[in-house]
Amino acid sequence: MSDTIEAKLADLGLTLPTPAAPVATYAPAVIAGNLLHISGQLPFDDGALMTGRVGEDRDLDYAAHAAQRCALMLIAQMKAALGDDLSRVVRIVKLGVFVNSAGSFTDQAKVANGASELMIAAFGDAGRHARSAVGVPVLPLGAVVEIDAIVQIG
Repeated sequence: MSDTIEAKLADLGLTLPTPAAPVATYAPAVIAGNLLHISGQLPFDDGALMTGRVGEDRDLDYAAHAAQRCALMLIAQMKAALGDDLSRVVRIVKLGVFVNSAGSFTDQAKVANGASELMIAAFGDAGRHARSAVGVPVLPLGAVVEIDAIVQIG
């Protein structure tokens, strides 16, 4: 499955980034039983952090692209935590999507679709997940989106 997932991403013109190192005191991923919990991942595009506030200085398309970039980083963290073996992923259980957004912005769910659609494209039906999408006034380092995940593993 690992090669298949990366092949599906390649077909979309995407490659997995190097997993980001933590920016504070936490583990990027923790395995507890058959669940892999992945800490919040920030969006990087061409090595640069995607920053801003949706509905203020960033638009929906920018934020949805940032959510997709977070999803790629989540998959990279899965691969690292599972010894480069994405075939151990059974299901994407849940994504928690935090959107740095203006008080008047109410399309957090549409931003989150950038990540959700990528998980489904990469993992098929196993990529369909529960999800939260919430607006927040600020995120670490000024990121426009942050996403964490719970993944069932075998």
